[in-house]
Amino acid sequence: MKKLLKNWDGEEVIIRYDQVTGAWIFIAIHSTVLGPADGGTRIKYYDDVHFALGDALKLSRGMTNKFAISGVPRGGGKTVIKLPTDFDSSQRQGLLERYGLLLKQLGGLYTTAPDIGSSATDMDIIATIASPYVFGCTDKSNPNIPAGSFAAMGVFSGIRTVCNYLYNTDTVRGKTVLVQGIGNVGRKLVEYLDQAGAIVICSDLDSKMMERLPKNIKANFIPAESVYQTKCDIFSPCALGGILNSETIPQLQCKAIVGATNNQLSEPDDAERLHKRNILYVPDYVINVGEAMADLGIADEGWNLDKAKKEVFDRIKNTLKQVLETAKQKNISPETSASLMVEQRLKAGQIQLPNSENK
Repeated sequence: MKKLLKNWDGEEVIIRYDQVTGAWIFIAIHSTVLGPADGGTRIKYYDDVHFALGDALKLSRGMTNKFAISGVPRGGGKTVIKLPTDFDSSQRQGLLERYGLLLKQLGGLYTTAPDIGSSATDMDIIATIASPYVFGCTDKSNPNIPAGSFAAMGVFSGIRTVCNYLYNTDTVRGKTVLVQGIGNVGRKLVEYLDQAGAIVICSDLDSKMMERLPKNIKANFIPAESVYQTKCDIFSPCALGGILNSETIPQLQCKAIVGATNNQLSEPDDAERLHKRNILYVPDYVINVGEAMADLGIADEGWNLDKAKKEVFDRIKNTLKQVLETAKQKNISPETSASLMVEQRLKAGQIQLPNSENK
């Protein structure tokens, strides 16, 4: 653990071992330069406690990047709760309540929302102890908003922006988009794409996930092992990270990568590998901020749903346009362009909203 922490560039980590369940809780606060830290609560099994801590550290840095580049007045953080292999699900509520007490003790230094392995119902439990530091709870006033809708909307906005950049058309109609992973975000993204007239290809490790798609969706399913060799206009990773690496990149048959998955690159050099192959890679943190942006806007700025949808769609579109234009002007990769923007905003210590055509 000491080596991981020494090599990390964040501010602090709160580590708690839950004696009752044997679970480890890691709250990584990467930056509070632009505001209180915020990030999702990831609950899952890990083979090793060091992997869990490493995940928290890496993901918290990603949250700093996505808030800084999108103009959300928050810093980056992340919670990882490592469950033991013999975890008794009947103890989940107690674990979440004790985690809520820890959040309450932080007094707003860090706020949280659902992530992989946690749900709105889990947030309800945590919020009974830690309100108002919990977002993404069950919205009884709007029960028809599926989980992941705002995140998918942000990715959809990014895909449309890339179509405009590559094909000079602000529509996805007739373009082939391959969505890897059809969980909450991927499933909703497939719906947006189908409604907009895209040719949609889906893949998931679990083929039964296709059954969760609405019956009217026109999407083709391919096995997971065929994803990287399948020809498409845009590849949209919406599953787990680290899938773009020295082995998969040479196989890719796409013109652009625009997806929701955090930490899609296995290592920093992978961005240049994609750039050399002339595959436009949109850094995940530029476009996957939709859910957090909407939650915080509704809670902090009083956005209604229509306002939240417009802000997510427009801010991500304008941010990505700026990233792509800078990359083209300087002949650098979009990853380098986005990193420079984040660095400048953190150095300035202030939020800068992306340029808007409407201002």
